[in-house]
Amino acid sequence: MPNRNLSEFSKLDIEPLIAAKPAEPRDSSRLLVVDRKSGTITHKAFRDLPDLLAPSDILVLNRSRVWKAGLPAARPAGGKTELLLMKPADPGLKAWKALARKIRPGQKLVCRGGAEAQCLRREPDGSFLFEFSAALDSAYLEKNAEVPLPGYILKARKKAGFKPASGEDERRYQTVFASEPGSIAAPTAGFHFTPGLMERLKARGVKAVYVTLHIGWGTFKPVRSGDPERHVMLGEDCSLSGETADAINAAKRSGSRIVAVGTSSMRALETFAGENGLLVPGAALAELFIRPGHRFRAADAFCTNLHVPSSAPLYMTAAFAGRELLFSAYSRAVENKYRFYSYGDAMLIL
Repeated sequence: MPNRNLSEFSKLDIEPLIAAKPAEPRDSSRLLVVDRKSGTITHKAFRDLPDLLAPSDILVLNRSRVWKAGLPAARPAGGKTELLLMKPADPGLKAWKALARKIRPGQKLVCRGGAEAQCLRREPDGSFLFEFSAALDSAYLEKNAEVPLPGYILKARKKAGFKPASGEDERRYQTVFASEPGSIAAPTAGFHFTPGLMERLKARGVKAVYVTLHIGWGTFKPVRSGDPERHVMLGEDCSLSGETADAINAAKRSGSRIVAVGTSSMRALETFAGENGLLVPGAALAELFIRPGHRFRAADAFCTNLHVPSSAPLYMTAAFAGRELLFSAYSRAVENKYRFYSYGDAMLIL
């Protein structure tokens, strides 16, 4: 029933399993392998990935890099908060669209570094427009802003009493192949790759190619409606090079398997794929909300993390795996105490 929401996933007891810190080394995270044809679910480690893929398989990775979009701030009456900067709203970099908690138009904040911010209005997409007393240029942000972490990681850390070493998140909340700044949240399925694992995959005959999709609020804005068809997916900038398109198209013509790594890579592929599954390079705004009933045109397999209920990534994963099989896999993951969300474990859907 493609129009139903995925309410059954919210009944799983996931909160105790939210990862407060990443696995080290990266490829030591667990990997839940789901076979759509047989319905089998098996347990592996991510370092086993080369053995689970065939020579000539193509891995599609998102090389977007998270920028310092989190700006700590204080309320004049007391209390700390943070602005999650989305994009500048004027060339002078003194007006920005941003996300903030418990804010309303007219309120003022004092940001780290001394810039004052006034909330001007709420935007149609639910973000806010802020005016700053100083330009938030690259020098200001480099000195005062931070790589933003999801709130559920911070909550899990507080509960566990875990405090990371200085600078650890700035290093670890990126993939090892990130090279194009632009995301305000990481393409987390890529966290599990190490340079050594990439070399082993190459030796196996698996080729890695890259797309760029800059993750914005569209990816993590909750699906609130009881009818998912009413959810509006906010657009995110993405691009596909001619080199990547040629490599994927050649692989598809030869019968090789395309493995999308992460929901952002999958959305990029579906954005640029034609009805025949072949890709046309270019730049676009990815606005697809992929939910059960979607016909996938490009990817044959999917590597992804374990997602938040009522999230667009979960709907996409249910569309690819089938909601019943995916719910069985998530139930198995909970039973076996897999680690969930951004810093958690992974799933390979074949």
